[in-house]
Amino acid sequence: MKDLLVYILENILTDEEKFRVEEEVSEESVHLQIYLQPDSMGKVIGKGGKTINAIKNILKIKAIKDQIRVEVEVLEEEQK
Repeated sequence: MKDLLVYILENILTDEEKFRVEEEVSEESVHLQIYLQPDSMGKVIGKGGKTINAIKNILKIKAIKDQIRVEVEVLEEEQK
């Protein structure tokens, strides 16, 4: 599931825009957290949330096929 999400994000964002995806897997569900730079948030979320909703729908289709639940969360990467 993480590989699919990374593939989608790599094709939405440019090489300069860094992101990180963390995956927590349990028996019945997968929880994915996307960490983005503040200036990349708009591209991934999209106007009115359309882009992130489309990403979630793609992941839900795969989750249904695998008979698990999937949750996706978009978070801002902390600056160091």
